[in-house]
Formats: sequence, structure tokens, C-alpha cells
Amino acid sequence: MIDQIQPAQLQDWIAAQAEHGATVVLDVREPWEVQTACVTAQGFELLTIPMNTLPVRLQDLNRDQPIACLCHHGGRSMQVAAFLAHQGFSRVANIAGGIHAWSSQIDRTVPTY
Repeated sequence: MIDQIQPAQLQDWIAAQAEHGATVVLDVREPWEVQTACVTAQGFELLTIPMNTLPVRLQDLNRDQPIACLCHHGGRSMQVAAFLAHQGFSRVANIAGGIHAWSSQIDRTVPTY
């Protein structure tokens, strides 16, 4: 199952997943996008793997660890979340609205683009 969460709900989702280990926020945007706007890891591990390289980097992820996927507006991260769920990852969320929503809900210093 893929949870749909807003950035403002991330900390509650992390707390609900705590018994399963540290949460990873998986940023699947391209390197230039991450350079343009990036989140600050607070209560989670931040891992950046561009969407197109994820299939060859699956071994970098723990199938049992909670993973919340992040992109620009939520479309790519939803595709990645579905891919991870199909690959047997059991605790997956999509951060709806992506980094754009993050800027308005969590940290207004994060640039929008």
C-alpha cells in the first residue's frame, strides 16, 4: 500500500513508522533540481537517487525501512512509490505536492521552480 501524505503530515507518518526503523525521504529529482531546491533532513535520512537510476540502485534501499518519496510536484515520486511497492517494499509513502508543497507547508526558504 502506498500512503499519500502532505509534507505537513510527514512527521506524523515518520512517528507511525518508528518501530520499523529510521525513515528515508527518497528524493527522486534530477541533480539540477536538487541543486535548485533541497529539503533539510529533520528526523529522517535524506537520500537522493534520480528516478531513472533507481532500478540499478535498488540495493541501496532496505525493503523493510519506511520510505517517503519526494519529487517536484508528486507525479514522479508516485511512480517511484508504486515501483517500490511492486518490488516488495512494504512501507512506502508519496509526499503529495512534492518540494513545491514542502516550500509552502514546511520551509518557505526552499525555492520554488
